[in-house]
Amino acid sequence: MAAAWAAFDDYAEDEAPRFRAVIDALVAELPDDSPLGPFERACAWDSTGRSDKAVPLYREALARGLSGYRARRAKIQLSSSLRNIGRPEEGVALLTPELDAPSDELDDAVRATLALCLSSLGRDREGLSLVLEALAGHLPRYQRSMRNYARALVNPRQ
Repeated sequence: MAAAWAAFDDYAEDEAPRFRAVIDALVAELPDDSPLGPFERACAWDSTGRSDKAVPLYREALARGLSGYRARRAKIQLSSSLRNIGRPEEGVALLTPELDAPSDELDDAVRATLALCLSSLGRDREGLSLVLEALAGHLPRYQRSMRNYARALVNPRQ
């Protein structure tokens, strides 16, 4: 699977079906009830521009018990796909609890994707606050100031 994804950029845009066939063949080697199968298929559909096909597969993977790091990835990617198909409110509902999840390398992706969903709902100040909060940790200086500004966007009394 890792080799297939490493070669993804080698496929031309019109070769999306061929790439998805490679993923489908690898998924066929998994047990029928594995949550990894629908997850990998969802990723392939999503990565080839078909969020509409990815959404039910991400949901299936999560329903089958996808856990840990991949489950968090699935929630991020599902939220992005939901936004792409005009259902950003579902993305917000799915990702908001992830703000309180144990921290990992996906924290900034959670915030960025949630910010996009919020923006799609006209909640730009909340989205900008999340992005500034994520950015603050990467700045060599002004981290405290940026975090304070981020909070002030959504709670001006602070």
